[in-house]
Amino acid sequence: MGLVMRIGALVTAVGVLLAALAAEVLAASDIRSVRLWRAPDNTRLVFDLSGPVQHSVFTLAAPDRIVIDVSGAKLATNLEQLSLANTPITGVRSAQRSADDLRVVIDLSAPVSPKSFTLAPNQQYGHRLVVDLFDQGSAPPATQTPSIAAGAPPVPVTPTQPPPKLTPVPNGKRDIIVAIDAGHGGEDPGALSPVKGQYEKHVTLAISKELQRQINAEKGFRAELVRTGDYFIPLRKRTEIARKKGADLFVSIHADAAPRASAFGASVYALSERGATSETARWLADAENQSDLIGGAGNVSLDDKDKMLAGVLLDLSMTASLSSSLNVGQKVLSNMGGITPLHKRRVEQAGFMVLKSPDIPSILVETGFISNPNEAKKLHTASHQQALARSITTGVKQFFHENPPPGTYVAWLRDEGKIAAGPREHVVARGESLALIAQRYQISLASLRSANKLNGDVIKVGQTLQIPATALAAQ
Repeated sequence: MGLVMRIGALVTAVGVLLAALAAEVLAASDIRSVRLWRAPDNTRLVFDLSGPVQHSVFTLAAPDRIVIDVSGAKLATNLEQLSLANTPITGVRSAQRSADDLRVVIDLSAPVSPKSFTLAPNQQYGHRLVVDLFDQGSAPPATQTPSIAAGAPPVPVTPTQPPPKLTPVPNGKRDIIVAIDAGHGGEDPGALSPVKGQYEKHVTLAISKELQRQINAEKGFRAELVRTGDYFIPLRKRTEIARKKGADLFVSIHADAAPRASAFGASVYALSERGATSETARWLADAENQSDLIGGAGNVSLDDKDKMLAGVLLDLSMTASLSSSLNVGQKVLSNMGGITPLHKRRVEQAGFMVLKSPDIPSILVETGFISNPNEAKKLHTASHQQALARSITTGVKQFFHENPPPGTYVAWLRDEGKIAAGPREHVVARGESLALIAQRYQISLASLRSANKLNGDVIKVGQTLQIPATALAAQ
């Protein structure tokens, strides 16, 4: 009898607990605020929530509208405060269809293609509902659905294939293209500064714009900004944008942060071999790589995409790209050391997502520690931003004067003898041999040994080799 009573009491307790949990799940979440970001090809609306919700999105025509039905939600903010300038949105209105069901209607001046998804809480934000409105001609990826209910599994995405490289025109004089990526943006502020109102995203964009101005002042060079304003771009799309612009070099600008406010100094990173071959296991552990989680990359699937990407990264072209990245990175770092303290005096390597382009040399420049009060103040000044940009520009020029892509104006200058043919350098990457390096630069193994005073063929990863000045790199 006692056992039956105990079992009955346990069942009752479990029932009460489940009922309480169900009530909590079913309780309406508040929409606490709504934020809007405008990008070149889309408008993003972010609804900050007090808890998880389910939602659906559909379009209406004549007139054009987007309707967002949110189950289990109440509006606890004013939609009229949104700035709608330079967007296709003409108005945002709402109605409480029932006690826990909210409808939001977005009035439009032109048709758009919607994409929506929810994001779980992270260290910076709580629950969020994100609605992206893509302008006509800029539809969202085909694998993404118009709406994704809370908890729905992500849809795998196939990586974009790189466009074929243009065949170099003999005696061509095209510009060398440098893609400049200002880190973070939009609802992803990046590292926070002790200076009130200062975010990494603002500092990186200011330095990037100054860097673009200085590079464009150099004949034979053209700089393209990946991010031109305060909006979010997923990490993978940044390298895709660079590739579409035909970039010969990818430079990602950031400002570092550390738990200790005393940490200081600039750094330059290239991709690590370990990071390239174990991307799935490592990218979430890196603070910069969490940008997609903070900013909301939607339904990106790491599984299928990373297996395919890992295969590409094992190609020999990745080895050549890594070597060039280390080379240009060291030149940039050396020049930065003339105007600001360095955190490390050699190029470091890590598995940054934005550096994982197998065909474009890529570096990530940490311009200083924004978490350090003194460096944060300097990073905020135009004079220091100009000096940083000047040092990066000088390093980039030095690299391309030694290694001009074929068919460029700089290559033409070199071939005409109008650029002093000084000694070139090669930073040894993992997997390279002395014979492979000699073959790449079309020189004899003996001349390479002689130029570096080597008795044998043993070389180390990270070692800098002098390439005889008369040798032309194999392209």
